[in-house]
Amino acid sequence: MAVRTSNAEWRGNLRDGSGTMRLGSGAFEGPYSFLSRFENGKGTNPEELIGAAHAGCFSMALTAGLASAGFTPTRIRTAARVHLDKAGDGFAITAIDLETEAEVPGLDASAFQRHAEDAKANCPVSKALAGTKISLKASLREAAPTQPETPS
Repeated sequence: MAVRTSNAEWRGNLRDGSGTMRLGSGAFEGPYSFLSRFENGKGTNPEELIGAAHAGCFSMALTAGLASAGFTPTRIRTAARVHLDKAGDGFAITAIDLETEAEVPGLDASAFQRHAEDAKANCPVSKALAGTKISLKASLREAAPTQPETPS
């Protein structure tokens, strides 16, 4: 199976230093700093990248589960809020809140909830973060009606 690589470089002390994080694919490279991680400074942070990874993984796992049940989603949109809190002498990711909204023609809300909970429990990123409390709010939206084509 695939092995993915990312890297980070940090220069200087914790408070005034700064760094760069890069995805091995080259799809992203960005700065990070104490301010971007613990306050509201410009740049990214590890928690934001974990959130993106979790939202993407969950969305794909939900799509796979729906497909195996015979449903094709029109759209799945997932947000992940990663909580970084003081824990003892350091910090910890204490919770991740997933919020997903999907359009899945022919699927009822109860079945959608079951598929969403299964995706939350079984996506690889959720499994990797098993020591963290992960909550889920899942909403099924009615697909927008399609307009009949008018003859030209």
